[in-house]
Amino acid sequence: MCFCCTTELHPQHRSGITYSGCPSQISFVFNFAGLENCLLAAMAYDRYVAICHPLSYTVIMNARLCGRLIVFSLVISLANALLLSLMVLRLSFCTDLEIPHFFCELAQVIELACSDTLVNNLLIYVAAVLFGGIPLPGIIFSYIQIVSFVLKIPPIRRKYKAFSTCGSHLSVVSLFYGTGLGVYITSEVTDSPRKTAVASVMYSVVPQMLNPFIYSLRNRDMKEALRKLFDRTDFRVR
Repeated sequence: MCFCCTTELHPQHRSGITYSGCPSQISFVFNFAGLENCLLAAMAYDRYVAICHPLSYTVIMNARLCGRLIVFSLVISLANALLLSLMVLRLSFCTDLEIPHFFCELAQVIELACSDTLVNNLLIYVAAVLFGGIPLPGIIFSYIQIVSFVLKIPPIRRKYKAFSTCGSHLSVVSLFYGTGLGVYITSEVTDSPRKTAVASVMYSVVPQMLNPFIYSLRNRDMKEALRKLFDRTDFRVR
């Protein structure tokens, strides 16, 4: 048995994937998405400690704690990805199937199953609560504490420095969760595979491509390179 991935963007371009390759692809997607989710929450806590408790930063955010946060994020993301992908193997499919997507998206695969999918759907909801209901409120709580602390600082320059410390992380958080919410809303309000595929690209590809650029904006060499690029562009336009 094999799956065929296609979208309305290019319906003539179809790529096949084996029955064992599809769960593997699902596992990689959920592993990286869950890992980024956990690391964004850990980074929010790091920003909170750096701004609200600067004198105790090296004591609180020591190498042991950072290592534990990384290992915990990796383990829980890997366990979730393996569980969701292995549960796909228990499903029965009638024949070779066509997935209206550009990759093996778990929800699309479950909809094509001929057997009972109650357990799979329950696991998806549990994973959504685990990775959406815990890290995101933690990030929001951290930034509420940061904002309330920064507003009490008298000098404007210190406020600007504190907010600039969180600028890159807050941009990545907004991009990651914003596109994820867009995928959910798109899948609920439309049945068009084309729109769902475009929304999934915005969620699974665009944030990861922009991460290195966003985190490099505070680098002096990066700023200088951007300034030269804008100067050349401005000169050519004139």
